[in-house]
Amino acid sequence: MTAYPIDHLVLPTTSLHAARERLGKLGFTVATDARHPFGTENACVFLADKTYLEPLAVTSVEACQAAVADGNVFVARDQAYRFRVGEEGLLALVFLTSDADGDDERFRRDAVSAGRLLEFSRPMRLPDGREAVGSFRLAFAADLRSPDFFAFNCERVNQLPSDRAALESHANGVVGLSKVVLSTPRPAAFSTFIGTISNGAVPLPHSFGIGFQTPNVNVEILDDGGMEAFFDAAPVSDDSGLRGRAIVFRVVDLSVTEAHLAANGVTYTRKNNTILVKAAPGQGALFAFEETA
Repeated sequence: MTAYPIDHLVLPTTSLHAARERLGKLGFTVATDARHPFGTENACVFLADKTYLEPLAVTSVEACQAAVADGNVFVARDQAYRFRVGEEGLLALVFLTSDADGDDERFRRDAVSAGRLLEFSRPMRLPDGREAVGSFRLAFAADLRSPDFFAFNCERVNQLPSDRAALESHANGVVGLSKVVLSTPRPAAFSTFIGTISNGAVPLPHSFGIGFQTPNVNVEILDDGGMEAFFDAAPVSDDSGLRGRAIVFRVVDLSVTEAHLAANGVTYTRKNNTILVKAAPGQGALFAFEETA
């Protein structure tokens, strides 16, 4: 059994304008706004390793409420997060699959299903100005002990043209994702959950929690001590559930990243060979930048 790769991360935000402004200051190229057919919209950041960030905003509260009433898990979890936690954050971890139906069956069998499978299509504007229709099938998973974080596996039913090189080039030198960091006081409690949704990523326990190796990006579940040791981050709440906390990016030259942040007035700190930028409106999570060979 081969573990699935990470596809993207969902980051709720107050508005795409706020996300675009903040991510631009951080040195990211942001794609054009794209609307979903159920009251939300995104403005994605595509990376050269074929992963991406999905800043997510609400365009119509009425459409979102109707989607929730119709059983749309994606919208329901986003709305619940905004109600419980706030308008900014790291809400969902998304894996790439070629069999969302099979994953949905597996999630139900293993008692981690978050609800009904979702299939939808929407128009997308390509970098060269052409328009195409993207179709997706999503299988949702969640742990009842963790109401403020969930995951889903995404199948691209209608594969779109992949020429997005201009969008994958970023002034901060980012070339891909290195780690997605979750936190909880009890990392071991969620080992089986991550293993299930990832289709078999092997847990690697360590002194601050558990790591999981997927084919492209590592997933870390850290306890409070780990968040402090690696990211100078304090606990976010007394809740023992999983919370999305940090995204670690790969860069070729950390001096390029540092120069860009300084030129744009972005506050950051250096910790060993890592640049840390605390969460801010439009950013959602702590961003860390690490140099790779």
